Order: sequence, then C-alpha cells, then structure tokens
Amino acid sequence: MSNLTSTSDEILVCARSLIIEGGYNGFSYADISKVVGIRKASIHHHFPSKVDLVRTLVARYREDAESALAELGRSSLGPADQLRAYTDYWAACIGDGSRSFCVCALLASEMPALPSEVILEVRAYFRMFSAWVTSLMEQGEEKGVLSLTASAQTEAEAFIATVHGAMLSARAYDDPAVYTTITRPLIDRLTAVRH
Repeated sequence: MSNLTSTSDEILVCARSLIIEGGYNGFSYADISKVVGIRKASIHHHFPSKVDLVRTLVARYREDAESALAELGRSSLGPADQLRAYTDYWAACIGDGSRSFCVCALLASEMPALPSEVILEVRAYFRMFSAWVTSLMEQGEEKGVLSLTASAQTEAEAFIATVHGAMLSARAYDDPAVYTTITRPLIDRLTAVRH
C-alpha cells in the first residue's frame, strides 16, 4: 500500500488480514494492537475509528488494484491473456496462502452490516473492477479472441461472480485447487472462439 507511514502500513496490512480471517466485525483495535505491537491509542492516532480504518483500507486496496490492472493493460498481453493473468494471480495467492480472498468481495458479503462510508468504497471497487473486465470483454470480442454469449457487461459480471465464488469454494473446501478447477473452464469457455 502506497503513500503511508510504516506504522499506518502495518495497521492496514494487519486489518486486511483480520478482515479476511473474520470479517468486518471479527476484529477490534485490541487485536491490531497485539499483532502490530502498539497501543490502541496509537492506532486511533492514525485511524480515529474502525470506519476510518476500513474505509482507508478499501480505498487503498482499490488504488493498488487500479495500478496493477493499468500495468497489466500496458503489457503486451491481449484481453484473454489479461483475464487469464488475473485468475492466475489469485490462484497463486490462494495456493501459497499469501492472500486467500479478495477483501472487497468478503466485505461485499457483509454489506447489510457495514457502515455507509465503507459500503461506498466497496461499491467503488466493484465499479472499477467491472469497468476493467467489461472493457476486456469488449476488446476481446472485437478482436475475435473472446466468445461472448451475452453483453460484455453481463459477461464481465458473470466473470467477477465466478472468480469470487471460486475463492469462496476454495475456502469452504480448504483446497486451493478448487479455485483453478472453477476458473480454468471459465477462461476456456470465453476463449473458445466460435466461427
């Protein structure tokens, strides 16, 4: 995460891990204090409330994702390969345990219980991600490398739902291979160009 002090960075990294483990309501500043090794008052200095902390976390997560997706777009990879690179990224993260779940997908599952400030940030992430996937679907169809059975936006939303569902299934079965078992046929279907 960029543009933060090292203590803020540590707090945000810890909060992300705790959210992935137990959700928004599954952690407190006391938990962060134990892991990071600072007093709760120090956490409040950086993030006056839990809402501020999680809102900042999601905003930074979105900014980091935007940067990574833009970098992927500047690469020589075509639309199909960018989608594959995205699913492969998560397969590696889930496989090595470095990131077992997209924090925004997890928070989206808790929307009814989240503060409005956090909801706005989660929705902003999903809008950004949907726009990126929709753009790839449009480009891929135009270039004849993706075969869509619905509109680009509908295919993008189905892609996003499948990827996040695959994360959930891998977690439910405690088997990282489940993620690839679900996402590989998705990419295969999209790249099976019909003539």
